[in-house]
Amino acid sequence: MYKTYHPKLLTFIFFVTLLVIIVNSKEQKKTDDDQNSKTLFQTLESIQGGKINDDDDDDLDANTKPFFTDLRTSKIYNFIEDNRKKKKSYTPEYKPTGTSDEINEVLNKKLVEKLQKEIEMLNINDDDTISQEDLYRLIRQNEKEFYGTAEETMLFQELSEEEYEQLIKNDNKMDSSSKISYNEDPHPAFSDLSSKEIFHTSATGHSLIPPDVSTATLGIPETPMPKPKSKKEPELTEEDKQAKVLYDTAIMFLNATKPDKKRAYDLFKQAAELNHLEAGKIVGQAYFYGDVFTQNLTAAKVWFQKLADEKGSPFAQMYLGLMYATGLGTAPNLAKAILYYTFAALGGDTWAQMVMGYRHWSGLGVAPNCESSLTYYRKVAKHVEEDLSTSGGSVIQRIRLYDEFENIGSTVGILDDDLIQYYQFLADKGDVQAQVGLGQLHYQGGRGVEQDHARALNYFIQAADAGNANAMAFLGKMYLEGGNVVKQSNETALKYFTMAAEKNNPVGQSGLGLMYLHGKGVQKDYHKAFKYFSSAANQGWVDGQLQLGNMYYNGLGIQKDYKMAIKYYTMASQSGHVLAFYSLAHMHATGTGTVRSCQTAVELFKNVAERGRWGTDLMAAYNDYKEGKINEALIKYIILAELGYEAAQSNAAFVLDRDDVELIPKNETFSRALMYWSRAASQGYSVARVKVGDYHYYGYGTEVDYETAANQYKIASEQQHNAQAMFNLGYMHEQGLGMKKDIHLAKRYYDLAAETSSDAQVPAALALAKLGFVYGLQSVRELNFDVLLPNFNLNKVLGPDWDLYIMTTMALLLGIVVYFRRGPQ
Repeated sequence: MYKTYHPKLLTFIFFVTLLVIIVNSKEQKKTDDDQNSKTLFQTLESIQGGKINDDDDDDLDANTKPFFTDLRTSKIYNFIEDNRKKKKSYTPEYKPTGTSDEINEVLNKKLVEKLQKEIEMLNINDDDTISQEDLYRLIRQNEKEFYGTAEETMLFQELSEEEYEQLIKNDNKMDSSSKISYNEDPHPAFSDLSSKEIFHTSATGHSLIPPDVSTATLGIPETPMPKPKSKKEPELTEEDKQAKVLYDTAIMFLNATKPDKKRAYDLFKQAAELNHLEAGKIVGQAYFYGDVFTQNLTAAKVWFQKLADEKGSPFAQMYLGLMYATGLGTAPNLAKAILYYTFAALGGDTWAQMVMGYRHWSGLGVAPNCESSLTYYRKVAKHVEEDLSTSGGSVIQRIRLYDEFENIGSTVGILDDDLIQYYQFLADKGDVQAQVGLGQLHYQGGRGVEQDHARALNYFIQAADAGNANAMAFLGKMYLEGGNVVKQSNETALKYFTMAAEKNNPVGQSGLGLMYLHGKGVQKDYHKAFKYFSSAANQGWVDGQLQLGNMYYNGLGIQKDYKMAIKYYTMASQSGHVLAFYSLAHMHATGTGTVRSCQTAVELFKNVAERGRWGTDLMAAYNDYKEGKINEALIKYIILAELGYEAAQSNAAFVLDRDDVELIPKNETFSRALMYWSRAASQGYSVARVKVGDYHYYGYGTEVDYETAANQYKIASEQQHNAQAMFNLGYMHEQGLGMKKDIHLAKRYYDLAAETSSDAQVPAALALAKLGFVYGLQSVRELNFDVLLPNFNLNKVLGPDWDLYIMTTMALLLGIVVYFRRGPQ
């Protein structure tokens, strides 16, 4: 035994000893932390033509200079070639935590240290130098190793063989003094750097963007890294010029006093046929939605495919992903859908980012990954946050068609036209409360009323003239924000806010707080801002709560207090303020003031993302459905369902379940409805959970599966307290379907249904009466009266639906009893 393992033991000891020697030798070469913290830019900035410029010697300390004066080109090439041959996959070596600025500083410092170690190990002679291209190449490889993620690996691919050979050819033109000589069109390398912001924190992480990567197409900030001298823009061909003229003419027809949409879209199509990108997008959408052109999903796919293949359009890639995911206009292909969605998301398409955020969150077509979902949703939420004003954004009406159907006559939060006309009548007659109410409705939009700032302004002015403080405050908001209706005016805003605040109006107080916070029209004064925000917040005004949270978070005029910031952000979020959701999401994502929670951060960012401008399509789809435009409504709901809107998912399922839809083959409607019911159920909609159970119970779009149906009903019953699910479980226990037959459990669930909802009381009472009758009959059977009831079977005597007959009879008797108890009217 010892003889067998002795050589391996010696080998192990040898390598351990060698490792200790290497580590110790590296430790001796380390410089002090202060010296190592010199930024990468300061080092590179001093390189002129491959060697240290004598005039800049004083800018580098003695420990830094050798790393850039002792470089040998041939060994750098060998180093690069070795890495190319090994095809090394890069993974992050170091993952610090903290704010983005702190992470940036630490990673820059660590990268400089790693570069210095790599160059030290090359053992370069004193009289050798390095080409700037190779130095850049070395930096990029190490940066990739340091910050590499799956997404960044795509950004930092190795140069092609042709590009690499060209670098070698350029470098071989060095003169006898080892200084770099350039081609007639020299690479600017690092000599013209004008900013020290080499590293930029983007949505994908810290990136040192190579000059041959277009950051605009990747949806990440531009970097001041040097790029080759830009080539002249190619002159437009006659075809391009003609396409541009056609496109501009079409825009003119659309913006005319009397728009001619049909003529404009014909011109768009002509421009698109000449490869005009924007015109192609418009034509593709027109065919997809049936807007102006007759709806033709096949034609839409042809246009989107052309734009994706020839132009690399993220917009077109998004629509192709949508069509492959939903089977609209093509056969469903999940693999292609995910591929196109991913490319579109990397290209900066907001919808595609939202789709991928939802899919990673719910595990649809991809492995569940909270961190990936967080990355995507954070990008979308950032766009929404930037678009919002301090008013918190427009209201997104989430109307569920099923709820409206079950509550006939109810529009679930939508104001009836007659009621709006009545309020308008009162407002015209001088009713101040009606004027303020209509002003707020038109200012924010929602509840079936379109956002209309012109009408809001009119109503607010009338109410303010009558002395209403709320109207004064909202006029202040409109003038502070400015827009198409009123010109921004700090002076006018201050006047109205002051008038409202003097009446102790929280909206006016919050407005004054904003003006003092930002120094708009007044001297900046954090103390006064805090005072006004506190007064507004104490009266429950959401903007005051939000701004107090901001002041505590940023330490404006007061000491930073993340706990208090979370407190006020939470209060504001309970009133639905989007910016409060965004701030809370950021704090949970970074673990600021609370324990980091990816799940909570994703849910909050998702809420913000769904408040984007595209959310108004929910109301557009609802209006289409009410007008009988079933196909148009369904397409809008399907798109929003892909984006992760639960209301759109349940509505798409409802439409597929009830209506004749031309877009979907008849034999697929139930299976697709089941898919959307399932997605809505996974987001907590209890009705959808019951529907999933129903589909498995009756075999709609799937095989009959009583056990799965029972499991779905149990989830809806136990987690969401759904009375319908409780009643269904009672019936399944009574009949022994999918679970053990148990009359006692059946009675328990019937009782629970009646206690949970008043709507279930009558059905539950009838079911209990029937259950009592059956139980009594069973008791009689158990007495073994074989002579009285030989082989008595109700199914044979009354038929298989005997229980329905009994329940109907009991219902009639109950109705008669109620009628006689009420007496004549």
